[in-house]
Amino acid sequence: NTDVRYMRPRPARMPTACVRYDNADALARDIKFKAGMRYDMFVSGSFIFGDFIEAFLRHNNCKAVKMTIGTLSMSKENVDSLYLLMTLGFIDDLRLMVSDYFYGHERRDIVPYIYKKLDIDNRFQLGVTRIHTKTCHFESLGGKKIVMHASANLRSSGNVEQMTIEENPALYDFYDETYDILFESFQTINHAVTSRSSWEGFEKRLTS
Repeated sequence: NTDVRYMRPRPARMPTACVRYDNADALARDIKFKAGMRYDMFVSGSFIFGDFIEAFLRHNNCKAVKMTIGTLSMSKENVDSLYLLMTLGFIDDLRLMVSDYFYGHERRDIVPYIYKKLDIDNRFQLGVTRIHTKTCHFESLGGKKIVMHASANLRSSGNVEQMTIEENPALYDFYDETYDILFESFQTINHAVTSRSSWEGFEKRLTS
């Protein structure tokens, strides 16, 4: 209607050529894991960032000696994927920073599931703060420093998203130092107390 100034937005119908990947496994297979690599991409709403992390490590037979993930939200399937990577030896130590919004909404469901599945042998730390980042960075056993940043959370959003992955030591160090500061203030696991005692204490808080 040419007489109306403010028009109703049309639902997005992205041309196929603008959506480069809709499958995390296919993308992981196409990336060449080498020093100095960088890939910028658009992904469809069926693409799951958490699935890509698993696929990337497994296809490249890559061990992350330390991995840090920042996300607004995640799913139980994401937790299961990270548990698998930790138990199969693809991740040695994992830090996960989630939003206080997510924690508040999922403290009786996904949050207890995170503690129960991932708190393995003092190799895991969960941080909670007002965060909106969607990042993953890790150092490989071979010394490569990988940074992934995206508009997508770990779970599927149903939207077209952007993502970048690069091997960049300077950027990795910047991310890692920043998350060090955040975890120093907002970590939730006291490694001086055994994981079993921590879990029992968390269950008591849930039921009180």
